[in-house]
Amino acid sequence: MKNTFFYLSLSVMTFMSYNSFAQIVYPETRKSDHTDEYFGTRISDPYRWLEDDNAVETASWVKAQNQLTQKYLSEIPQREQLKSRLETIWNYPKIGVPFKKGGRYFFFKNDGLQNQSVLYVQNKLDEEARVLLDPNKFSSDGTIALAGISPSPDGNYLAYSISRGGSDWNEIVVMELSTGKMLADTIHWVKFSGMSWFKNGFYYSCYDAPAEGQALSGSNAFHKVKYHQLGQPQDRDVLVYEDKNNPQKNFYAGVTDDQTFLFISESQSTSGNALYAKRLDIPESSFTMVAEGFDFDYDVIDNIGSKLLINTSCDAPMKKVVLIDPQNPDKSNWETIIPESEQVLESVSLVGDFIYVEYLEDANNKAYFFDYKGNKIKQLELPTLGTIAGFSGDKGDPVAFYGFTSFTFPSSVYRYDITSGKSEVYVSSDVAFVPSDFETRQIFFESKDGTKVPMFLVYKKGLKLDGNNPVLLYGYGGFNISLTPSFSVSRLPFLEQGGIYVTVNLRGGGEYGKKWHEAGQKMQKQNVFDDFIAAAEYLVANKYTSPKKIAIMGGSNGGLLVGAAMTQRPDLFKVAIPIVGVLDMLRYQYFTIGWAWATDYGRSDESKEMFVYLLTYSPLHNVKEGVEYPATLAITADHDDRVVPAHTFKFMSELQSKQSGSNPVLVRIETQAGHGAGKPTSKMIEETADMYGFIMYHLGMNSSK
Repeated sequence: MKNTFFYLSLSVMTFMSYNSFAQIVYPETRKSDHTDEYFGTRISDPYRWLEDDNAVETASWVKAQNQLTQKYLSEIPQREQLKSRLETIWNYPKIGVPFKKGGRYFFFKNDGLQNQSVLYVQNKLDEEARVLLDPNKFSSDGTIALAGISPSPDGNYLAYSISRGGSDWNEIVVMELSTGKMLADTIHWVKFSGMSWFKNGFYYSCYDAPAEGQALSGSNAFHKVKYHQLGQPQDRDVLVYEDKNNPQKNFYAGVTDDQTFLFISESQSTSGNALYAKRLDIPESSFTMVAEGFDFDYDVIDNIGSKLLINTSCDAPMKKVVLIDPQNPDKSNWETIIPESEQVLESVSLVGDFIYVEYLEDANNKAYFFDYKGNKIKQLELPTLGTIAGFSGDKGDPVAFYGFTSFTFPSSVYRYDITSGKSEVYVSSDVAFVPSDFETRQIFFESKDGTKVPMFLVYKKGLKLDGNNPVLLYGYGGFNISLTPSFSVSRLPFLEQGGIYVTVNLRGGGEYGKKWHEAGQKMQKQNVFDDFIAAAEYLVANKYTSPKKIAIMGGSNGGLLVGAAMTQRPDLFKVAIPIVGVLDMLRYQYFTIGWAWATDYGRSDESKEMFVYLLTYSPLHNVKEGVEYPATLAITADHDDRVVPAHTFKFMSELQSKQSGSNPVLVRIETQAGHGAGKPTSKMIEETADMYGFIMYHLGMNSSK
């Protein structure tokens, strides 16, 4: 069906251009004379006061900015039509990959526009599932979300965590599965934690209660592992592990499936960890160090008898699977089960009687089954090139489930017979669009230093290379995170109106293993921005588009990417959307968990060389007077305690102060929302309509094609 809702008359376009651009007046933002000294260099920080998220002045600034932004966005003619289209295509049932625990099957389902997905349970696959937990009943506006679940192995209880307003802070509560009755058990100040059951309780990670007023911005220190026994108050929980001498370390506790081992992963950044283990079946056993940190990753898959099966990057940049005896953990005693290959080994689990392994090859998934001796037995046949979105199955169980998605392949769930190796569609997605109208292409281009970098292009068939196509360029480039093909209804209206959606697999990510990640770390971080800029230059040179038709978008570390790209090459982009971005590279480490990012970024206080390097690209410190920057809509949230909103507040204040020309530079501050996880559907649709309405208007996408 032909889309006509973006039609816009010339007279309306002229009205918008005059009233919204020429007449825009930004709220006045106070500048202080605050400065900091770094290795003998004084750096001005006139908006330091905006870091105080409890101040009345900050609240007034937020209110004024939101009023301006909402007024501007409300005048974009296609915004309401775009929102209506999004509600239509968003409204289809979405079912997650089922998983089995304690003899029951669990899965999440969203009927279409529910704010939060609902947890269902069934005793057998052929019986009707019942609602176990409906997070939509947590709050009327959907801002209290389910953050995590953990059914007990005996099938009697469900421990689950909730997040309020998008915060990383969680509370853990417990339900009796057979009756749905809530127990009195409630655990507060949980963060970056799992819930690992052992006997009549579970292990979890937490911090001490923060000082008053510091919950959303204060630095997180002295992480602990505790054990909670059902029926006991939190103040009687047993301290299992802590490090009183090193406040900036995190600890995660896990238990093997047969409850033989408790293992602790100790980390001080977002990559690399130390590993400790103890026998739970031997009452007086103590922790032993299985692997020393923090240069490599050690992820416990499970135990095989008295040994731990571990996925590691130690002496294997693309990762390998080894078997380690915790009582004899020296490397000379390790047994390599699955050696390193040319593809990145992404994840490993024990399913049926096999070791299930997922690889990443040129940012596409492939999966295989190995026996316990490391012999490759068979490959999982996938529908097309794309991403495996979860694989679940139990040891000894002949049935497994997995999800699959790609750019034009809506997420679907498959049931897999491990014995026969055959897959069948379990649940497919019924989205109101025609996949065959679009195509995906992977291109390898040269970055500034000659490195070959891949990117995916998605667009309508029949694309003309006339240099006039709107492009949305998306990237991340950090923390060993890989961007793989995935479906999203949010970008469908953009594609339907002739846009080209581009994902770039930048250095700093994990698409090609540890070396690819390291090529975008610390003193190599500029490579990430160079890759992104080179992608845009390639698209222009090959007549896909032109600078006046390119929008760039990224979130979190990707928000840093957008901020750096737009300040380094403002001439190359028409629109910039930095989302919850890390934008003050001199001070990021002083807020919440920011200190853990230093492995990727380095710190301004660690050396003069690192300070100077960070200063060269920090978006906040590279906004120049008299430059016309792209039309910018920065997105943040008041409860973001991962990347605190002060990053965005300060950057946009500087941008508004120095912007030249008519491109608007606005900030959208969501209330009762955080870094993104748990955001209700209603808020996601509104935010998407605002972002894409802004993008499409400024790229001139104002009439149907």
